[in-house]
Amino acid sequence: MSWLFAPLYDRVMAPTEEACLRDWRSELLARATGDVLELGAGTGVNIGLYPPSIGSVTFCEPDAAMRTRLEAKLRDAAPAYDARVVEAHGEELPFEDETFDTLVVMLVLCSVSDVARTLSELKRVAKPTATLIFLEHVAAETGSSRRFYQGIAEPLWKRVAGNCHLTRDTQASIAEEFEIEAVTPESMRKSIALVRPTIRGFATPRK
Repeated sequence: MSWLFAPLYDRVMAPTEEACLRDWRSELLARATGDVLELGAGTGVNIGLYPPSIGSVTFCEPDAAMRTRLEAKLRDAAPAYDARVVEAHGEELPFEDETFDTLVVMLVLCSVSDVARTLSELKRVAKPTATLIFLEHVAAETGSSRRFYQGIAEPLWKRVAGNCHLTRDTQASIAEEFEIEAVTPESMRKSIALVRPTIRGFATPRK
């Protein structure tokens, strides 16, 4: 389905990006430093939001259709920082230990096949002083009607939305490998109710 999903992604997400996501992304990415790894870079929404002081960004995107759009945006943007696109899944990153100063995951941990393994890999390639920047939609509160409907919708949703899960406790998963410094829960405006609950913030690798 990626051949269909990728061309529609930017158009479908445009109202939400304008309503809140772009501002959230900009605020979070202002803290990026040094050599950056962005996992699940998608169509390249973050390309123009990195501060000019960073050294490089490695954009990882396993989906070919998304990657085509990402590469086209990079060519058009010609960013000042060094940039490269790598075909890689989060569960098996092709990088040496302690390579990156900043790790970025935005609306991607919902769709990886193995969240625990992905976060373990991110910790492996992070320098001891690295910062994980995260922005993810998450499961609604346990016992809420929204959580109930998320569970009902998830099997079909995964099939039509690139393996996106609606019921993951992503904050708890992040905390297994990273020490969360700050987290902000907030409803994602101009989006369907099932994906509105989000968290965003910063974390550092656990010792």
